Amino acid sequence: MQTILTDFYTLESYEKAENESYTAYIHLNKDHDIFKGHFPGNPVTPGVCMMQIVKELTEEFTGSKLFLKTASNVKFMAIINPFETPDLKLQLDITENEEDVKVKNITSFGETIALKMSVSYKK
Repeated sequence: MQTILTDFYTLESYEKAENESYTAYIHLNKDHDIFKGHFPGNPVTPGVCMMQIVKELTEEFTGSKLFLKTASNVKFMAIINPFETPDLKLQLDITENEEDVKVKNITSFGETIALKMSVSYKK
């Protein structure tokens, strides 16, 4: 899997349902340099990094190189501290046609929902 977030996270496993829905399990690298600056002494996973992870996973699952077209209903609902909650579950409901890929995502740790968003990518 190609990623611009080198060593930021590891895709531990994933499951595919019949309806092009995926559940991915990732592990954040708490020692990544991003966390030294965001924020010193209180590491928080940047929202833009979470959005990039969704894009990269979608590329992996669809086999297509994607470019963000629109993002709507992006709601960051809980702080993701990589020292406290490095293991995340991402639910990706993917719909695609010849030109576009749409994704509805829910990212959570334990029973806590951290992110909800709907995005559209151009192939």
